[in-house]
Amino acid sequence: MPYLNLIWLLLIFAILFSGFVTVNQGTIAVITLFGKYRRILLPGLRFKIPVIEQIYKRISIQNRSVELEFQAVTIDQANVYFKSMLLYSVQNADEETVKKVAFKFISDKDLMQALIRTVEGSIRAFVATKKQAEILTARREIVDYVKEQIDHSLEEWGYHLQDLQINDITFDQAVMESMSKVVASNNLKAAAENEGQALLITKTKAAQAEGNAIKISAEAEKEAAKLRGQGVALFREEVARGMSQAAEQMKEANLDTNVILFSMWTEAIKNFAEYGKGNVIFLDGSAEGMDKTMKQIIGMMKLKEKTL
Repeated sequence: MPYLNLIWLLLIFAILFSGFVTVNQGTIAVITLFGKYRRILLPGLRFKIPVIEQIYKRISIQNRSVELEFQAVTIDQANVYFKSMLLYSVQNADEETVKKVAFKFISDKDLMQALIRTVEGSIRAFVATKKQAEILTARREIVDYVKEQIDHSLEEWGYHLQDLQINDITFDQAVMESMSKVVASNNLKAAAENEGQALLITKTKAAQAEGNAIKISAEAEKEAAKLRGQGVALFREEVARGMSQAAEQMKEANLDTNVILFSMWTEAIKNFAEYGKGNVIFLDGSAEGMDKTMKQIIGMMKLKEKTL
């Protein structure tokens, strides 16, 4: 008898001990009683009625992800291939939400199939209204459209779409090649336009620089001519002043002023011979020629004196 009682005690203890369950963090246990929903168990050490209550399912409330690869057709009959990542989770930890998650689908496989097909259908419906040239720039529009379309369905299932990332969008090989050719031709066109603009700017700047150089050269030539003229005028003025002073001194010495003219004449001939460098200069060396030249110089001197 003592052994029998001990066995009964151990059996009862084992049954009671089997009622303790551990619910992991991030999960919620769904309890059924004779196949009917009873209650939920939150994370931690919990107790259920042994034998009678059963853990029907453990629901994870953590984020889950799935990768999608599918094809869609645009309004201009171009095949578009998508690679995307779907991030979803249980809407919240409320009892009603957990009940939806636990009993809407038989298994997670059925949930995933329904979720994937719903997302693919929404994207295909959107792509069917766009042309192929518009698809590459419509990533954000596609995501917003899908969220708007399936949020209500996911809410009925107890889930929420956290994010949809479209990682890759490709077309058929022929379409990709034609798009590459279009891009290449546009790049060549842009390069030619840029090169033309650069050449135009270069030519314009060169013409402006040449014009400025001509203007500066003309201004410099003008200034140089002005300075040369002033130099010649000053030279003549100094020569006239020197000749006047020399003439005054010779008058005071009772000498003939024609000696000055004769000296200038001989100095001019000497200068012609010294710096002529082989050039032929014809001078009238006769007495009449010298007399004529002397008269011309005397006339210039008298005209200068009247002016002063």
